[in-house]
Amino acid sequence: MSSYPDSVERLISEFTKFPGIGKKSAQRMAFHVLMSKNEQSDHLAQAVMDVKTKILLCSCCGGITEKDPCHICSDPKRDKNLICIVEDPADIYSFERMGIFRGLYHVLGGVISPLDGIGPDNLNINSLLNRVHEGMELILATNSSIEGDTTALYLGKIFSEKGVKVTRLARGIPVGGDLEYIDEATLQRAIEGRTQL
Repeated sequence: MSSYPDSVERLISEFTKFPGIGKKSAQRMAFHVLMSKNEQSDHLAQAVMDVKTKILLCSCCGGITEKDPCHICSDPKRDKNLICIVEDPADIYSFERMGIFRGLYHVLGGVISPLDGIGPDNLNINSLLNRVHEGMELILATNSSIEGDTTALYLGKIFSEKGVKVTRLARGIPVGGDLEYIDEATLQRAIEGRTQL
């Protein structure tokens, strides 16, 4: 039997559905909402509703936007011959925060994962085929996982046959990383991807 009133228990339950939020964090969040002024709770509820009603996927890249096409795809200063392929819309903003990538993006909407029943037909690949032409460069920025590597290999094979330059993000030791804490796979990739000084 729960010691919380039903409405608080439901709020805690909903917060635990967020990634990385356990029961204790969900309880703290629920009590924060409970103890906050009604105005703050109203703003939170409105922000959630706005995200669900105003956000759509860009018809060009598959990123999130309130206006189609998104501000990145419609920016005339972007390099139209350079596309960075990412797994999810959130990945775009990792690059955008750096402010150094001036190309376009393409969101796959996941990765090839046979164990989860996800094949190439389940990903946003057909629209990518329509965007790409000879002379372009595709940067494969899928995560460094078995599924991410499989997806990158699959895309690399398709597009290298079409006269498109295909590159993969470099991998290795992070800046400030201590060698004794680096796993073997990362260290191996760092050695294989070494560059001349």
